[in-house]
Amino acid sequence: MAANGSGGADGGEVSPHGPAIAAYGEALALVHDADVASVRALAELGRSALREARREGVRGMASDMELRSVAAEAAGLARRSDRRLQADIDHALTIVDDYPAVFEAWEQRRITRDHIEVVVKAGTGLPDEVRGEFEVAAIAVCERDIATRVKPALRALAEQLHERTFTDRHREAAAGRCVRVSHGADGMSDLIATLPTVIAAGILDRLTQMGQSVKDARAEAAGAVAEPSAQRLDAPGASVHADAASDVRSMDQLRADILSDLVLGGAPVVDPTYGVDRAGGLGAIRARVQVAVTAETLTGRDEHPAEAVGAGLIDAETARQLAGQVSEWDRLFIDPVTRTPVEIDTYRPTAAMKKLLTARDQHCRFPGCRRAAIRCELDHTIDYALGGHTHIYNLAHLCQRHHSMKQFTKWEVRQLGGGVLEWTSPLGRVYREDVPIPAVCFTIDTGDAIDTANPPPDPAPGQAPLDEPPPF
Repeated sequence: MAANGSGGADGGEVSPHGPAIAAYGEALALVHDADVASVRALAELGRSALREARREGVRGMASDMELRSVAAEAAGLARRSDRRLQADIDHALTIVDDYPAVFEAWEQRRITRDHIEVVVKAGTGLPDEVRGEFEVAAIAVCERDIATRVKPALRALAEQLHERTFTDRHREAAAGRCVRVSHGADGMSDLIATLPTVIAAGILDRLTQMGQSVKDARAEAAGAVAEPSAQRLDAPGASVHADAASDVRSMDQLRADILSDLVLGGAPVVDPTYGVDRAGGLGAIRARVQVAVTAETLTGRDEHPAEAVGAGLIDAETARQLAGQVSEWDRLFIDPVTRTPVEIDTYRPTAAMKKLLTARDQHCRFPGCRRAAIRCELDHTIDYALGGHTHIYNLAHLCQRHHSMKQFTKWEVRQLGGGVLEWTSPLGRVYREDVPIPAVCFTIDTGDAIDTANPPPDPAPGQAPLDEPPPF
């Protein structure tokens, strides 16, 4: 093998990949230096926020507000979510302050950033008294192999040093169980549940057993259809057998479909409002999804995707199926030039304002935040107590995090008109938050000529605008 990637040790054949390998090595060095500097800077940013909070003599929520504020400031520079920046700050503080020896080993390139992540994860929950011992042993393990291969050894090492039993730690970890969604492409998303291992394995096993029952019924039905003497197709129950025989879903598909049915249609077992003669109140709760779809897609004239607001695009067939299950529709008029909502049909003005703002904002209006509007709070830009009016041009959706930050930190916001917000950070940086453009909306047919000199007359009171689809 060549000593430096450019030729053999004895002056033999030169490798054609030598320059590229050398360039990659230089790039790795640059990335390493940048990563180290970034983590150090984020940790210092966190320390600065904590120092400022302590200087003001505050604790608890106010201290967290200072962290939120500086995270939002840094997020503006990085053009990232402030939630992600605050998580990065917390992680940097953990690396630099809680694992100084590991951080130093990383600086010296004895271990990699991937090793850092594995060490920190394995050491989660270790008492301060043994963390130094864990660091020294963990570095020695990491220096011998790549990060993915040292995970078991580091977990075993942490287990040996833990003063608490695994049972105690599991009981505490179970308090962090959660369900979350990661949105993907082509109208699909990953539903992720973090659960105790036994529960997760039990769920998979039950879904598998139920899926196997469907497959068994499928095989039985296929045999019945193949033997008309045993089951005539016009006999009672023949259609059920035929449907089962035509079911070609895989086990993975069956598990996913059964899980969806149970979660969306089944009543929860633990329900304090359950009665012996009726379903419990929790069982009456149904999922809520805001969907925007054009009339053309709804009627089947095209197959353009609809939008599940706050989540992503969904296919036209799913949108039409959802449409067939609702009894009330809101007709939304979109400005063909700005592609923003301008009006929504309803009879009650207060509800109209809420629905219009939900359609206009789509999500939290703090720069970079994507929390869906239906999960946010309507905030008076100019506080009502200070004379702000309850009007669509003084209202905007803010999630609880950014609503509190607006109230308790030095971040300021004002409305420029048309739903455009202007945020000013404590350091004076200005961020313009434009009205989100709907992914699905009515547009002008470019094939039709528009007579701007003779526009159509305004509709009479109570009459629908001309050339608009009927309300649904």
